Amino acid sequence: MTTPDTTARRTLVACAALMVGALTLTACGSDAKADNKAGGSKSGAGIVISAKDGSAGASINSTGVKVGDGKLTEVKMTESETGEAVPGAISGNGKSWKPEERLERGTKYRISATARSGSGKTSAADSTFTTVSEDNSFIGTYTPDGGAKVGVGMPVSFTFDKAITNKKDIESHIEVSSSSGQKVVGHWFGAQRLDFRPKEYWKAGSKVTTKVDLDGVEGANGVYGVQDKTVTFTVGRSQVSTVDMDTQTMKVVRDGATVKTIPISGGSPDNSTYNGQMVIAEKFRQTRMDGSTVGYGGEYDIADVPNAMRLTASGTFIHGNYWYDKSNPPFGKQGTSHGCVGLADVQGAGSDTNGKWFFDNSLVGDVVTVRNSPDKTVSPDNGLNGWNMAWSAWTAGSAL
Repeated sequence: MTTPDTTARRTLVACAALMVGALTLTACGSDAKADNKAGGSKSGAGIVISAKDGSAGASINSTGVKVGDGKLTEVKMTESETGEAVPGAISGNGKSWKPEERLERGTKYRISATARSGSGKTSAADSTFTTVSEDNSFIGTYTPDGGAKVGVGMPVSFTFDKAITNKKDIESHIEVSSSSGQKVVGHWFGAQRLDFRPKEYWKAGSKVTTKVDLDGVEGANGVYGVQDKTVTFTVGRSQVSTVDMDTQTMKVVRDGATVKTIPISGGSPDNSTYNGQMVIAEKFRQTRMDGSTVGYGGEYDIADVPNAMRLTASGTFIHGNYWYDKSNPPFGKQGTSHGCVGLADVQGAGSDTNGKWFFDNSLVGDVVTVRNSPDKTVSPDNGLNGWNMAWSAWTAGSAL
C-alpha cells in the first residue's frame, strides 16, 4: 500500500529534515552583520554591546556584551514590551556576558551593563535594539540531529523555509566530514533543499560531524543567517536489504552477511513498487494509512498499520500487514499492495512476526533496495534517496 502517514514530521528538515528533534538555522537582517561586530554601543571605559542602540536586525544568537578594560559587574537584559528579564551569565574572567538562550526574532530588547576598570573607575553602557524580523531571516531544519545513530545510507539533508539564491555562499559555510575520511559533497534539489553524502555509503561505525557557520551569511537578497553550531552523529552497523519483486523475497544483509530472508508482498501489477535504493526516513510502531491522501479513492483507510517505515516522501513504506487476504497466495508468492512492501504481521504490532523483526532490527538511515519491479527508479529527491543519482551527477549539483 502506498500512502503517507498523518503523523507530523519534525522536518525534512532537513530536512528535515530528512528530517529528526529539529535543529533550526536562523538569520539576520541586512544590518545585522554590522550590529554584531566590534563597534556596537560602547562606553568610554570600553564596554561594547554588540547590538547598536536603535538598530534593527540584531542577531538572535550572538548578541552580547564585552569589556576591554576591567571587568563587568552587572548586566541586565529585558524584553522592552513586557519587561521580562532575559537570563544570562557573566564569564568567569568578567570580560563578557551573553544570554543563556537564543533570542526571539522580531523582538525589541534593552541591555544595560556596568563595569569597573583596573583603576577602580565605574562605567556604564546601554542599548535598545530589535532583533531580525522573520521577513529578513531564513530558517532551516536538518536531519540527522546531533547524537543520533543512523544507518549507512543516511544523508545530511537541509531544508530552508525561504528560497536560497546565494547557494555557493550557503554551501561553503556548511561542512560535513566523517571520521572515515570519506569525501562528502553537497547537492541542491531546487532552491530550498541541500543534501550531503559521500560517493559510497558511510563506513559502519564512523562519526559524522556537521559544522554550520551561517552567522552573517547572505542566503538571498537581504536575508542573512546567524547560526554557528556543530553537531555529530554516529553511523551504526551496515544493513542493506534487497527486495526482489520477481521472487517476492527480501534478503537482509548486515555487515556483509545474510541474516534473514523474508517473504514479502510488493506492489500489484496495477500499483507497482518503485525500483531503486530507498533510505528509511521514519519509523512508526503503528500509523494510519489513508489512500485518499496519495491519490487513491476509497480503496483503503487503515488506522493501525503496524511496524511501518517510510521509504519515500510520496508515501512508499515497508510495513507489517495483518489484513492480507487469505484467499491470495501466501507472502512470497504474489504482489498485492498499492506500492508498499508488505511483511506478514498481526494487529497490534506486538507479536513475533516478520514485520516486527524487521522493524526492531532496522535503523533510520538503513537502505532498502528494490529490484525487478516494472516501475521506474525512484526519484533522488523523493525522500532521502540521492543514492539513485550517479556520483558525477551528484557533484554537478554542488554550487562549489
